[in-house]
Amino acid sequence: SRSILIRRRADRFCGRCAVSSRSSEASHRSATATAQVGGSSSAGGPDAMSAPAVEGAAAAAFRSVLARVHQAAERSGRSPEQVRVVAVSKTKPESLVRQVYDAGHRFFGENYVQEIVEKAPQLPVDIEWHFIGNLQRNKVKSLLAGVPNLHMIESVDDEKIANHVDRVVANLGRKPLKVLVQVNTSGEESKFGVDPSGCVNLVRHVKLGCPNLIFSGLMTIGMLDYSSTPENFKTLSNCRAEVCKELEIPEEQCELSMGMSADFEQAIEMGSTNVRIGSTIFGEREYKKKDK
Repeated sequence: SRSILIRRRADRFCGRCAVSSRSSEASHRSATATAQVGGSSSAGGPDAMSAPAVEGAAAAAFRSVLARVHQAAERSGRSPEQVRVVAVSKTKPESLVRQVYDAGHRFFGENYVQEIVEKAPQLPVDIEWHFIGNLQRNKVKSLLAGVPNLHMIESVDDEKIANHVDRVVANLGRKPLKVLVQVNTSGEESKFGVDPSGCVNLVRHVKLGCPNLIFSGLMTIGMLDYSSTPENFKTLSNCRAEVCKELEIPEEQCELSMGMSADFEQAIEMGSTNVRIGSTIFGEREYKKKDK
């Protein structure tokens, strides 16, 4: 009976080793895939929309998102490497960002200056941060000084903010910073962004009047009810065509940042090169309760 007990314990130990080995191999394959610019994976599926952000779930949800990005790109006859996924952690802790980082990802985004300046120093320096929220002039220096590895500002929406960012980049001695021009494609007063009719002039100003900024493309946020999402995305695509024609820019050098958790697959099918995905990876936002 003693020999039987020993064999059973050995079997259980070997079983754990096999599971650990398979998990390690899967993680390695995922990290290898996500190391590419766009990232792709054969794992996961649409269940990521409801994945809770508990230990390990963020990385699993991220791999599922990559699989969906891959499929959407293939449906539109594009390479998955043409699509960048920006994982937007918003109110989530650094530990969840690190989960996705450990899965091989390097592109992360934040909506608020305070969030990004608090998180960025706690995380690896090879992360390429995107700021995607409305940027106020009095927060520009804090953002640029506090996040040395800021890769892109996606929300330049008028000449004043473009000029201010340009000056601060120069004053801090930073190398030229990539920016996207945000376009209000839905016409909603609550949305930030330049009107489509003013898009060409703003892009021209950034390119010719802001030597410390690198114009890299256009960004938009679709309507929250998603009923007009295709129209919003089509409008941004038309803006790109007009900008590229008027300013003689190759279209492949003008990104389209459109698509979030609820509509990123449709955005990719309509030409998006940059999708900003938050809750599908990290779970719903968590807001701190105010003290009474």
